[in-house]
Amino acid sequence: MRFGRGRGTLIAGAAAGAFLMVMGSPTSANAAAARTYPIAPGYTVNVRSGPGTGYTIIRTLPVGAMVSIYCQRPGETISGPYGTTNIWDNIDNGAYVSDAYVNTGSDGYVAPRCS
Repeated sequence: MRFGRGRGTLIAGAAAGAFLMVMGSPTSANAAAARTYPIAPGYTVNVRSGPGTGYTIIRTLPVGAMVSIYCQRPGETISGPYGTTNIWDNIDNGAYVSDAYVNTGSDGYVAPRCS
């Protein structure tokens, strides 16, 4: 299933029934710096147009998704499986998920701040 330009491709693993989200980068300069992180096991996560639940949901990541984080910014404080945080991860151009649902291995910033 292809979402659209710059939004990535969803790949289903036939044997394991697993899903992997391969994200397109907002800019080629960020592509080299971005690392990939798993979404919390068992969760589907809303991707929003900005860093808070008041922003429009632009898509939903499936269980087992992986995301690339290009930059991070402060926003609405959210509680999730990885704690309570106001950090939002930019995973694509104009696409954000709360860091509370991304296993970065850190309670702080793991990518540059979004400009």
